[in-house]
Formats: sequence, C-alpha cells, structure tokens
Amino acid sequence: MTTIIPAAATLEGKKGLVLGIANDQSIAWGCARAFRAMGADLAVSYLNDKAKKFVEPLAQQLEAEIFEPVDVTGEGQLKAIFDKIGEKWGKLDFALHSIAFAPKEDLHGRVVDCSREGFQQAMDVSCHSFIRMAKYAEPLMKDGGSLFTMSYFGANRVIDNYGVMGPVKAALEASVRYLAAELGPKGIRVHAISPGPIKTRAASGIAHFDELMNKAAERAPEGRLVTIEEVGYTTAFLATDGAKGITGDTTYVDCGYSIVG
Repeated sequence: MTTIIPAAATLEGKKGLVLGIANDQSIAWGCARAFRAMGADLAVSYLNDKAKKFVEPLAQQLEAEIFEPVDVTGEGQLKAIFDKIGEKWGKLDFALHSIAFAPKEDLHGRVVDCSREGFQQAMDVSCHSFIRMAKYAEPLMKDGGSLFTMSYFGANRVIDNYGVMGPVKAALEASVRYLAAELGPKGIRVHAISPGPIKTRAASGIAHFDELMNKAAERAPEGRLVTIEEVGYTTAFLATDGAKGITGDTTYVDCGYSIVG
C-alpha cells in the first residue's frame, strides 16, 4: 500500500492571497476557509470601506496576516497588496481571484446591445485583473505556485440571462490556458474553477437567477447544487504539492451539471 507523503496533502507553511471575499456567502470565503483549514497563512482583501465591516470579522477568523483594500479599478491598489506581501513574507505560494462585474444595464440586456464601455469594464474587472494579478504574483512565486480564478459554464454554453458575462468568462478561461503555458516553466500552475450556480451577492445581479439554480439542481446528476465549502476544498487541493501535475484546465465543481448542460 502506497503511503501518501503528508506534504503533498497539506498547505502547511504556504502563503496565499485571497481576492474577492464580500461576505460569508462568497465563494472566496469558502476557498479561504479551506486554505486556512489545510494550514496556509493568508492575505485577504476587501473592496472598500463599505465592504470592510463585512469582511474584517472573516479575516480575523482566518487569522489573516495581511488585510488590505483592493479595488482592481483603483490605480495601484492591486500592486500595493503584492508589495505588502513581498515586504512581509518575501514569497507567495498561491493566489485566488474571485472577482467579476458587469454594469447592470449591460448584464441584463442582449450581448448584441452591450455598450462598449460596459464590455470594457466587464473585461477589465473580470478578466484583465486576473492577468495583472498573475504578473504581480510571478516574481513572488520563486519556488512555483498556483493561480486560481472563478469561471462559469456560461463561458462554454449559452445560459439564459448570463449575457455579456459569457464572452467575458470565455476570455478568462482562454487567459488561463495562455498564462499556464507562459508561467509553467517557472513551476506556476494556473487554474479556472467553474462552480455550479451558488447564491452569492454577485450572482444576485443575474436576472432570474433562482430559475437558473432550480434548473441546475434538477438536471445535475447529483440532484443538488454545490456548496462554497466543496468549491473551497477542491481549490485548496489544487494548491497542494499533490496537484503539481495539473495546470491550464477548467475544473468543474458543479455536481455534474456541466456534463448534461
């Protein structure tokens, strides 16, 4: 019987960044809890002063060693948290990007009617900020590492009411593949995680989201929706040394919904 090397199944001694916790319903919160439970030390961001009161108690539960504001549309804010990580830790082992946004008027309309400004904003916040995150993380991942972003099945299939976020998430998944190819020689793995529908604050902006959740639960082979905890532990596994052979893929955590559509 093969003995599992303990170091391959733990995050002990690893340092990670979590971007995108809004409250205790956030997918990023499920991931952060799993990272911490598996032994990682964490840096956590919050969007702004309004969000801070919701995120700070969660950061305290995580015993986050770094807690800083990050609005990816704000000049220099994303880079600033990486500078802080460099000063305090001198390295980074993994980073999670769980951020997406599209203006409501563009999200709720047809893709063909999407404004140029709305499309640019959705791409900047939801996709290009992940590319920027990878750029800032690269020099800190001296011994390799893992980068994660959150996608959705609407990147590959037309989902009612998902609108402009479908093309944006498709661009995000393509970016994952290219970043994986470029950063692979440095031992940096890049992953898109694609959860099934989960009732988060961000998802509440999608029209008729309750209908989408009901349909997913009915059609999924497991007959239910996935939880933020399940998404979290899948993501945390991919951050361990035991997952060093995996990169560039989209990992579905959706109770099988993606295989039936």
